[in-house]
Amino acid sequence: MTLLYLVGAIFLLAGNAFFVGAEFAVISVRRDQMEPYAAEGDHQARSVLTAIENLSLMLAASQLGITICSLGLGAVAEPAIAHLIEGGLDGLGVPSGFHHPIGFALALLIVVCLHIVLGEMVPKNIALAGPEKAARWLAPPLLRFAGLTRPLIVFLNAVANRCVRLVRVHPVDELSTAYTPDQLAVMIAESRQQGLLEDTEHELLTGALELSERTAGTIMIPVVEIVTVPWSVTASELERLVAGTGFSRFPVRAADGDAPAGPGPVIVGFVHAKDVIGIHGDARDEPLPPRRLRPMVEIRADLPLDEVLRLMQRSGCHLGRIPGPNGTTRGVIALEDVVEEFVGEIEDASHRPGVGENLPYDSGFHLQARKP
Repeated sequence: MTLLYLVGAIFLLAGNAFFVGAEFAVISVRRDQMEPYAAEGDHQARSVLTAIENLSLMLAASQLGITICSLGLGAVAEPAIAHLIEGGLDGLGVPSGFHHPIGFALALLIVVCLHIVLGEMVPKNIALAGPEKAARWLAPPLLRFAGLTRPLIVFLNAVANRCVRLVRVHPVDELSTAYTPDQLAVMIAESRQQGLLEDTEHELLTGALELSERTAGTIMIPVVEIVTVPWSVTASELERLVAGTGFSRFPVRAADGDAPAGPGPVIVGFVHAKDVIGIHGDARDEPLPPRRLRPMVEIRADLPLDEVLRLMQRSGCHLGRIPGPNGTTRGVIALEDVVEEFVGEIEDASHRPGVGENLPYDSGFHLQARKP
């Protein structure tokens, strides 16, 4: 009989370990880890997703199993081990009156240690170390156990939910896998400290998070710091500007008669360097035709950069205009500058060191170029 009890204790200890491991595996595994496999028809992954979607019932099933195994372990293991210890004490000459107290205490200590170590801590650590693999193996049998005991666990879960609502807490059936920007920022910083992310990857992810926090006004180029051209600019003048500044896009100021009174110029669009390609002969010294003027999307200064990026993508414009009072222009924002907030500085042919401020131009107007 003692041997039978010991075998039963081993099975109960293994059952306790199973339920503990299943509980932690289902809690720890992420939905996004399983969804790609489930979409490919992986039955284990589908079982894991089902367990995640019914988390409250799965926890109730796990707790029911743990309770049954723990009580059973105490009922069969302690007497069996105590009986073995008492037999050994008799051989050591210990008075018979002390056999049961000593045997009970030592048996209880052994059972508690085995239960905590093998029945709780080991399966918990295994599940936390590899939640995806553990959930694949443990979720299907847990679902079957939950199906067999469904009436009981539904009742227990309903009672628990009612108790939770009494303290003004709303029970949930599934853990949220979403993270706030602040939580993501902490995770990214910790990943960088642990060497899991390279500097470039860290900058990309950080830039993406900060994109919605910064506004167009924070990266706009004030209109007084940009190279602008008048409405009457010619192809030859534009070519000389391209050669002198290294820039390829130039905002166009409204004609003097069309500009309202205000603190800054009115920008009506921009011209691109490639717009003058193919212009030959006398046409090179004539003002560019209006059809060469490209529109600029109007962007509020307080618009978050992620919305600025989407707006410029939808409009197909590479330059945006930040409006000022009376139809004037406060500044200009370039698509490249928005992208650089996300991916870092982009070096291209337009980044020419030494091309800088206060560039005189022989047509009579004075230009200021922002240093690259």
